[in-house]
Amino acid sequence: MSITKTIETLFQKYIPSPFVIAVLLTCITMILALLFTENTTEQNHPTAILTFWEEGIWNNSLLVFAYQMMLILVLGHVLVLSTPVSWLIDKIIIYAKDTVSAVILISITTMLVAFFNWGLGLIFGAIMARKVGEASLQRGFPINYPLIGASGYIGLMVWHGGMSGSAPLKVAEEGHLSSLMDGITNPEILSQIPESITDGQTIFSWWNLLIFGVLLVVVPLTFYMLAHKSKPTQLPDFKLNAQIDTSNEKKNPLDVSILLAIGFGSILLAAFFIQYYGKSLTPNMLNFLMLGLGILFHGNFKNFLKALEEAIGGASGILIQFPLYFGIMGIMKSTGMVTMISDTFIAVATETTLPIFTFFSAGLVNIFVPSGGGQWAIQGPIIIESALSLGVPLPKAIMALAYGDQITNMLQPFWALPLLGITKLKAKEILPYTLVLMVVGSAVYILGLLIF
Repeated sequence: MSITKTIETLFQKYIPSPFVIAVLLTCITMILALLFTENTTEQNHPTAILTFWEEGIWNNSLLVFAYQMMLILVLGHVLVLSTPVSWLIDKIIIYAKDTVSAVILISITTMLVAFFNWGLGLIFGAIMARKVGEASLQRGFPINYPLIGASGYIGLMVWHGGMSGSAPLKVAEEGHLSSLMDGITNPEILSQIPESITDGQTIFSWWNLLIFGVLLVVVPLTFYMLAHKSKPTQLPDFKLNAQIDTSNEKKNPLDVSILLAIGFGSILLAAFFIQYYGKSLTPNMLNFLMLGLGILFHGNFKNFLKALEEAIGGASGILIQFPLYFGIMGIMKSTGMVTMISDTFIAVATETTLPIFTFFSAGLVNIFVPSGGGQWAIQGPIIIESALSLGVPLPKAIMALAYGDQITNMLQPFWALPLLGITKLKAKEILPYTLVLMVVGSAVYILGLLIF
């Protein structure tokens, strides 16, 4: 049995759904808090833990965060279903004439799009891979379709270091870090926490852009070498996806009004530039931009809402899982578990090795918590406390978490489900290639963290 078959069996048969994992992590956290922390309230300890859990679930600022992440995914998906983006994809795949040219085109464009928005990049890459498969049948050139599919998924290896990355976006918000660490750390550490960490220090820092630039070269080169060694495969039986209904028959005139949609979309973009021009990137800024572009690109509200209906199902995991992660954070924060775990990191790590430990721990946690936002809620306080105690720059520590979280998406098939549905591939077909890219990407990220 090959290693990829073993991994697929492990995920499909032995690892439960992400929601069940969130439930199990909640129970484990409660038990650990009960066994290893002291009671700091007038309530008995089990009751206090349940209180901390409930308060974490309904934490207002974290619920806003969950909604922001849902919009990032949904609006990115809506954009890729629009006519202009579909037109762009069609123009790009004209240059796909074999497996080599296809994987280079798809991997580069998908990473660039995913750097802007991970939801957009995921669906963009999936549709590109599907259209290359259809073009292969129509034009009669052979391809290795699983390798094509893997190249369409590669955006999930770079997203968290990009413009929709959960951790770098949240720390750019005024007061987020202080709010996250309030009641966790001592006053000395708290006094070192900045009001915000701008996107210029994380996403658009020269070293993060350089690492991304290296990946834009190394990843296509790796796909190039894999393609040269690959053999053509049989293509699935493609059926046309349901198209957005553009007919104006029996529709309310306002629903299909091009003028109204363009007018409202233009107002949104005007408000966007007035409000956010020259400011640091935040989730609200990104979502506001995509909302305006989404309405403009779809041309009328009927098409926009149809695309929204198709896209919104992908956000169900965030909707129901995030509150459980927030509950876990509530327990860890209020019982002192964050400080305990941070002390362990501090005891074994140094200023040089902490980012590497963070990278690997984030990669491991991502297997069980396949959500960058949920992972930031749980690991964020630990990383901040450890980094400040060891003198590691916060931007570097935050990006180490981002790199580790995104790299094991090449191993964890959860976010590949939309791509697998669109391309009609199976996880075991793309895993042999994504695992190779995970090793290559890990080497680039680790070297980057050591050098910079």
